[in-house]
Amino acid sequence: MMRFGFIATALCLVLSTLPAQAQSSKLRALDTQNEAAVWQAVGRLNISRSGFCTGTLIAPDLVLTAAHCVYNNAGELARADNIVFEAGLTHGKAAAVRKVAQIEAHEGYDPKRGLNMDNVRHDVALVRLEKPIPTHELDPFVVHQGNVPGGPVSVVSYGRGRSDMLSRQKQCQVLDQRDRIVVLDCDVTFGSSGAPVFTHLNGRGRIAAVISGIGKHRGKKVAFGMTLPVLVSELKRQMRANKPQFGVKMRRVTIGGNKSSSSAKFVPAKGS
Repeated sequence: MMRFGFIATALCLVLSTLPAQAQSSKLRALDTQNEAAVWQAVGRLNISRSGFCTGTLIAPDLVLTAAHCVYNNAGELARADNIVFEAGLTHGKAAAVRKVAQIEAHEGYDPKRGLNMDNVRHDVALVRLEKPIPTHELDPFVVHQGNVPGGPVSVVSYGRGRSDMLSRQKQCQVLDQRDRIVVLDCDVTFGSSGAPVFTHLNGRGRIAAVISGIGKHRGKKVAFGMTLPVLVSELKRQMRANKPQFGVKMRRVTIGGNKSSSSAKFVPAKGS
């Protein structure tokens, strides 16, 4: 069973002959606040003391990440109050820090089945922040609508050995995509789970996929992601349906009269 923030390496997919591979750039650390400024809506998602993943702000109060990041080794959903999002964390300084109020992993992801093809296809989660991050402080990234476009993409992530600063691979390649699974040659490692894969066809980067795992094809390391639009829409509906509700009035009828009192009722998020 995977630990938090760890990418599974046992995934094997049978792929067709891959197209000729274009040149990919090297991973580069965004070592200062200025270098990281454009990408500060990408942050580190700290899950208790178990580890971390990469997550991306897609709305003032919503962070997109991988589903396997929010489960523990026993296949149980993490407690929301054990997760903290540190946007743009660079050498101990974050652009914004928020606690988490709700977690929703896609219902198609089964934490007890490991990272097989169907799980990669659904390995997406949304985390709702306790307090929104205003757009004048951080501008959320938009989810790309449609399949991952052909040509180069980029990845911004945290990872083992670079856990306190963002790193960016300016250009890596989409090698193949089928049945909503995307295969890339992007340089990712432990902790990069949930990292955004950006397409840059229309100006500012749009999130075209999320890093789910790594494996090997023909002796070379590859990364796996998934197409997002349908999954994210389903997760948003799931999140609205399961949103914790506070302040719901409850009446307590007393014997011998019609006196009543009210108290707050807490409806937990599904799976918590």
